[in-house]
Amino acid sequence: MEMESPRLRLRHWRPDDRASFAAINAEPEVQRYLAPITREGSDAMLDRIEAHFAAHGWGYWALEERRSGALIGLCGMMHVPFEAFFTPAIEIGWRLSSAWQGKGLAREAAQTVLDDAFGRLRLDRVVSFTVAANTASWGLMERLGMRRIGDFDNPGLPEGHPLRHNVAYEILAP
Repeated sequence: MEMESPRLRLRHWRPDDRASFAAINAEPEVQRYLAPITREGSDAMLDRIEAHFAAHGWGYWALEERRSGALIGLCGMMHVPFEAFFTPAIEIGWRLSSAWQGKGLAREAAQTVLDDAFGRLRLDRVVSFTVAANTASWGLMERLGMRRIGDFDNPGLPEGHPLRHNVAYEILAP
């Protein structure tokens, strides 16, 4: 299944997306609030995304700008793979190339995903989290109607890592 919004197409990943996605992951502005990722790490991430799609029928979609057909990032949902005060849970996430940030595209994509989550998928709750300093991301969470439910240390990062402390948000089905 694929989805569209006025300016975006959320589609399955293709083999030729790997280099473009790795380039997005390597952008300094994209890496600002994410742990650095190598080309191998980027490919491994896409492998995990494809496995999630195979198991559940949904995941993080490739995010394509409809007019140009350009791959500009990702948006979608996956099961949270670690234990935290808010798990078990399904997380919504997004990642856009810096050239496409600040245009309302992340909100458009995320709202499309949430509509699917609470419509077709009939989920009761979706969470999201980010490093506390990422005001743009948690600001988007709030604009989507999510509410802050607390803070936690991301277990995927070591003690003392500057990106370890995260804020968590949730939204409940209407």
